[in-house]
Amino acid sequence: MKTYRVEQKYMLTLPQYQGLMPVIAGLLERDRHAGARGEYMIRSLYFDDMYQSAYEEKLDGVYSRKKYRIRVYNCQDQIIHLECKYKQGAYISKESVSLTREEYERILQGDCLFLAHKGSLMAGEFCADYYSKLLRPKVIVDYEREPYVMEAGTVRVTFDKAVRAASPRENLFDAGAPSYLAIPPERMIMEIKYTGYLPERVRQIFKTRDLPQTSASKYCLCVDRLSGVLPGI
Repeated sequence: MKTYRVEQKYMLTLPQYQGLMPVIAGLLERDRHAGARGEYMIRSLYFDDMYQSAYEEKLDGVYSRKKYRIRVYNCQDQIIHLECKYKQGAYISKESVSLTREEYERILQGDCLFLAHKGSLMAGEFCADYYSKLLRPKVIVDYEREPYVMEAGTVRVTFDKAVRAASPRENLFDAGAPSYLAIPPERMIMEIKYTGYLPERVRQIFKTRDLPQTSASKYCLCVDRLSGVLPGI
């Protein structure tokens, strides 16, 4: 059974971020996975079908939808996850299964049948969709993430900076792969995720600042950016 969490997104300016940071850092703990600079790089290869369903359903505001991606961190191959993000209105759920570098390469070569034996319903679903809906790599999405967490409500606040788009034909593990900014460099996306409830002391941080929520999708932003740079992708 999927566990759904509330997800809220905000597009921040640099001054808004600078005003929030002392309060966030004083109330939440920095995620233990963050590096010495308090950040780590996320790179995701997103898949879509022949009708661009994940893209179009997001733009159309379809209530129930999903999208697949393969995610790595800091362009390393020690941790590779095949993930599916499910969306039900304002609620999200994520399922993932680990891949080896060899398994990742097999997917790129069009061999997904081994996923049916991973013991994961999501992996089997990806395999079925890959062949029946012609899922194919669509875009690589890069960004630097600054994460904070709170145990109460399993709150997670992240700041995603320098959101960039790269061709799906680029090497996922090449840190020097060419990419293109998808949002202005002085802006970033803040995401708040929590399960069940958002503690009042956290809620007040954002309520008093009257920050407007956004439905911005890094995936859609990067697809749009890439289509303007590399037509036909």
